[in-house]
Amino acid sequence: MRKDENQLGRVWVLMLFTLLFCLGAYFLPERIAGHALKRLDLLSDFSDTQRTTALMDSLRQQLTMEMDAVEVDSVVMEGEQFPSVGIDSTALAQRDSLYRAMYAIEGADSLGSRIEDYSIGHIGLSRFLAALTHEATQRPVRIAVLGDSFIEGDIMVGDLRSGLQRQYGGRGVGFVPVHAVAAQYRPTVSEEAEGWETWSILNDHQKAYTLPGMLFNGVEEEASIHAKMSDRYPELQEASTLKVIYAQNQQTIMHLSTNTQTDTLTLPLPATDQITQMEWQGAFNEVDIRFTHAKGFQALGIAMEDSVGVVVDNYSLRGHSGLSLERLDSASCAAFRQIRPYDLIILQYGLNVAQDSVMNYDWYAHRMLKAIAQVKRCFPEADLLLLSVSDRSRQGEQGFETMPAVLALLHAQRKVAKRAGIPFWNLFGAMGGENSMVRYVENNWASKDYTHLGFRGGREVANALLEALAAEKDFYEEMEKKME
Repeated sequence: MRKDENQLGRVWVLMLFTLLFCLGAYFLPERIAGHALKRLDLLSDFSDTQRTTALMDSLRQQLTMEMDAVEVDSVVMEGEQFPSVGIDSTALAQRDSLYRAMYAIEGADSLGSRIEDYSIGHIGLSRFLAALTHEATQRPVRIAVLGDSFIEGDIMVGDLRSGLQRQYGGRGVGFVPVHAVAAQYRPTVSEEAEGWETWSILNDHQKAYTLPGMLFNGVEEEASIHAKMSDRYPELQEASTLKVIYAQNQQTIMHLSTNTQTDTLTLPLPATDQITQMEWQGAFNEVDIRFTHAKGFQALGIAMEDSVGVVVDNYSLRGHSGLSLERLDSASCAAFRQIRPYDLIILQYGLNVAQDSVMNYDWYAHRMLKAIAQVKRCFPEADLLLLSVSDRSRQGEQGFETMPAVLALLHAQRKVAKRAGIPFWNLFGAMGGENSMVRYVENNWASKDYTHLGFRGGREVANALLEALAAEKDFYEEMEKKME
């Protein structure tokens, strides 16, 4: 009996020692002698899981309440009313009434199957859709897609461009910057450049930027650009116009050869201190350009496109949150608008904003409203379309799952669209909503960082956006019939 009591006593001593060790490990400081320590919390799995479940339920409820909302915030940022493009207030009210009647639901769309238009009178895409219908055979209908690494290398944008060009005409890749981080991975056009210094709106506050967000200065006596469109899409076989776009020049001479021809066109570029372009007509697929006396020459890029149909420019900047758009230079944008007037500007941001530790994005919404206001001021003839953040997963107890911050940011972005009075598309919903990124990775449609799409996933998203735009166009046409 005494032996059993001794054994039991040892067990109790061991349990007490273990408890004291765990308590000590839990109350350890975060750092000792500059080294980070991780506290031991035996109940962390239970508490973290409960907290995450409660948080996700709360965020889902927020989004559900948005879906049931019937009131749209008509107080546009900074007290400005959304331009009525020639439609009087009675007609705007009639359009709002028809919108409610023709759609079974109003406001938020959890599936991303349609465009959520928060403009007064549901006219947020009127100019763009009218241009597609009536002007694409007479002039280029231009779309600018601004975003982050989600669209770099023409992911999603390449399929969006191809789909629109198949339906409405147009060829070519559009704008190609002098150099881009993902240039070697862009399957629509290969590009190489030498002799340039790169400046970006993300880390430079001195130079005057417009939509591309980058400037390239010649740093040697000679600089060069080489670009060749691929055969990934039929519309890239050739384009009818070539444009060289630059911002500053004094005495640079350009030497141009195209389509592997041996003949070279040599000419001095006109001196300028504002954004301008040189344009040539022909059949272009590949270009080689050398610039001599290039010191002091500042370029943006080139463009290979048609003079009719649809042109889609990809302005992706890795690491961009969208907030730098607040610093677009009005004079530079005015000059850029003269040579590249846009009918639609699509804003895709969010991957560089969502953080696991942040659940309130009111600060981002406040800043993004200012950024959108500046885009509107700089490009007043363009319609704007805001895309939501995509799905993004993190490692959880049961495997990879949607970051709660994604739902919180989606909620904030929708509020931005409402406040700004512009159309909104739920990209997160179009992917499939919660945990859709897991399916994309399993299908090899996205990378294993559970954040970025691959080209196959980009095609899925592009097709969903094309369908949403087509549905919106049908809705506009039906509305016009009812208002006759």
